[in-house]
Amino acid sequence: MAIAFLFPGQGAQFAGMGADLYENFSSAKEIYDRADEIVGYELSKLCFDGPAEKLNATDIQQPAIFVTSAAALQAMRESEKYRSVMPDYCAGLSLGEYTAYYAADAFNFEDALKLVQARGWFMQQAADASDGAMVSIIGLDDDKVIEICEQARGDDVLVPANFNCPGQVVVSGHKSACQRAAELAEQAGAMKVITLDVAGAFHSPLMAPAAEKLKAMLNETNISKPKVPVVANVDYQSYDNPDEIRDSLARQLTSSTYWAKSINKLIEAGVDNFIEIGPKRTLCGFLKRINRKLRPASVGGLADLQ
Repeated sequence: MAIAFLFPGQGAQFAGMGADLYENFSSAKEIYDRADEIVGYELSKLCFDGPAEKLNATDIQQPAIFVTSAAALQAMRESEKYRSVMPDYCAGLSLGEYTAYYAADAFNFEDALKLVQARGWFMQQAADASDGAMVSIIGLDDDKVIEICEQARGDDVLVPANFNCPGQVVVSGHKSACQRAAELAEQAGAMKVITLDVAGAFHSPLMAPAAEKLKAMLNETNISKPKVPVVANVDYQSYDNPDEIRDSLARQLTSSTYWAKSINKLIEAGVDNFIEIGPKRTLCGFLKRINRKLRPASVGGLADLQ
């Protein structure tokens, strides 16, 4: 029986996340207290109290989700229920890939948080400089969404950004192209088309300025060989070489993420026990749609650890 630890990405945040971990686990409290020192403001207070509009900002939510996931991981290691549970593999969706590398001891906490904080800034700057959007298309297969992107693109940027699970693909690019894609998806019989509440066109070529800045920062960051394999979003492979990890994480900003293929890769490797660690249960929902036989667990708060 193999175990994989999974970590969520943007959109998992909510006001109140992590507060019960902070109050009940000394290791989680230490994570939040250290995070406040590293980022230079009361990130913990934003996690626990909001307000939501501040917590939802790209440059705040990324470190907030990373820190809450790291706190949940440390609380697991302190709890009787999960103390002896160790991963054979790790993976994370987009931002969550940084938490996965942290869990696999490729990054130390401070370096990982500084990278995540900078990633949020760089992505916000790139979003401010481009008129981008993202649209979630539900109920069409991957090939149909790729075809819609080709039809709707025109002279704009428009790409499939997130292949999350069967029947759910997020497209990303210029707002006008996203609007055209949304109309074509509805005409093609999509069950739902949702314009996402995000700052810009993440996982698209419009993030190239952010990727360049992030690559420079990754090159200066100490990265060790992961102690367990981490499945990368961009090509569902695992990398041991720190330079390949740097390249993969930089490419991730402008590349599609292949979450369903990443999970299937883990299943092929013998994983039959998935634990989502962090706020909400978004990845558990994806997993059940990727493979109905899966019964993933989640650890996001005190109740999950009792």
